Amino acid sequence: MIRDKSAKPQAVSKGKTQAKDLAGKEPVRAKKPSNGIIAVAPPTFRRERALIKRGIWPVAGCDEAGRGPLAGPVVAAAVILDPNRIPRGIDDSKRLTAEQREKLFDKICATAQFAVAFASPSRIDRDNILRASLWALKRAVQALPEPPKHVFVDGRDKIDVSCDCEAVIGGDGLVVSIAAASIIAKVTRDRLMRALAQECPGYGFESHKGYGVPEHLDALDRLGPSVHHRSFFAPVVAAREKHQPWTIDRTIEPDLFSLDVQVEVEAPTGI
Repeated sequence: MIRDKSAKPQAVSKGKTQAKDLAGKEPVRAKKPSNGIIAVAPPTFRRERALIKRGIWPVAGCDEAGRGPLAGPVVAAAVILDPNRIPRGIDDSKRLTAEQREKLFDKICATAQFAVAFASPSRIDRDNILRASLWALKRAVQALPEPPKHVFVDGRDKIDVSCDCEAVIGGDGLVVSIAAASIIAKVTRDRLMRALAQECPGYGFESHKGYGVPEHLDALDRLGPSVHHRSFFAPVVAAREKHQPWTIDRTIEPDLFSLDVQVEVEAPTGI
């Protein structure tokens, strides 16, 4: 995501950063970056607050985790933050350490309404990764304790819900409700993959969470796919052909080996 670098940071008294209230009660004052490091502003409650002023509430943010891995489900989360109790430190889950995500997960669960939904590997195989992800996001919104009147979703695609929906590219770094959902989804999925590692030892799910890192690719080549792998992702197809050739019917899947499947070959930062 490209950020506007033209805006100059405001001066801060005594070289300290004044924290912004996420509900927007104080102006942003970012500390001037040093050593050539560009400071990235955290997501804000600005868009949600604008809707509240128009009488539109509740407002939910939703995001998913696990579109890129070769194994495990996609986990989607929807969150309605309490405007008066927004935990400090919420950010795009990819910009947080595992420890930070765990702490914020507990704080968000204690102060907000939230729901989680899963798209299993079998659904991903049947529908494709995009449709399965959108389906899970829709299910998460529908499972919220209180139906939202507006939904922000991360990415380019809206979801089919009964209220207004706004897709925000890079939303997990811009909209704090989406960022909160990204944390819930990421922590939930990481915990699930650690549990699957106990069920299917040898693949290293506990460390790479199913992403296509070299360790995982080596395990696939040695052991073949597990029931938790996504059958039509290219590295899994290759492992099926080697270890389970009877599962590939070329009369039904004539273009199987020409599929242009987008797979993340490296785990995201902070996995």
